[in-house]
Amino acid sequence: MKFILGLIIVFGSVISGYVLHHGNLKVLWQPTEFLIIFGAGIGSFIVGNPTHVIFKTLKGFKLLFKGGHVYTKPQYLELLMFQYSIYKFTKTKGMLEIEQHIEKPESSDLFKKFPGVLANHHATDFMCDYVRMMTMGVDDKYQLEDMMNKELEDHHHENHEVSHAITIVGDAFPALGIVAAVLGVIITMGSIAEPPEILGGLVGAALVGTFVGVLLCYGIFGPMGGMLGKYYEEEHKYYECLKLGLLAHIQGNAPTISVEFARKVIPSDVRPTFKEVEEEIQKG
Repeated sequence: MKFILGLIIVFGSVISGYVLHHGNLKVLWQPTEFLIIFGAGIGSFIVGNPTHVIFKTLKGFKLLFKGGHVYTKPQYLELLMFQYSIYKFTKTKGMLEIEQHIEKPESSDLFKKFPGVLANHHATDFMCDYVRMMTMGVDDKYQLEDMMNKELEDHHHENHEVSHAITIVGDAFPALGIVAAVLGVIITMGSIAEPPEILGGLVGAALVGTFVGVLLCYGIFGPMGGMLGKYYEEEHKYYECLKLGLLAHIQGNAPTISVEFARKVIPSDVRPTFKEVEEEIQKG
């Protein structure tokens, strides 16, 4: 909703300002200019990105309509309770007993209690992979931390390919607008014998290309790329929450202490309080 509101404000401000300045809206309607700019923009996006980035970008557009955080306080609270259950289980029943749950998490009663986390396949795999390594005898905190950091860095980089791809296309739109404008000028020069009112219309149509290119860059695609980048930064925090909890658990801390380590990395405006976490633990 916030994304739609932003677009309305951008276009509303530009168009209303133009009209109040006695501009003719008919002049702005130049389908051929739009075809050149949008077509070239889409083509450059396809040329400049591998297939997986293209599809991931299309899926990423839905994040723009969220308006709020990628993960809410209830979702983070569920993640903390998920970690607490795993850590408590391994403390009370031993590492070998957890194997049946991490091998098939989708059919595990332990995992099914937390459907939001189970639906996040990357988070579930992340937890299962490192708990599995612990069952295999890997207990070097620094070695595991290094592996986690590399995995999260790769995941972070993959996500930022999307926001980077959109930003690159946005940066190209002013130049593509100039291409459309130059083609319009070429058409104008070919009609140089026409009367001034005809030439004026042709020049105005050519300049619309520059206007559209700059508007798309700084009013739409630039902010879109920046916003997706912020969303992916926030998503990274979700996995860091898992990482810190696991590292605290590996060092032998009690489940409540491990969960507290995990809680501290959550963004402050969606971070459950210590009391809220404690109440959920007592309920469970």
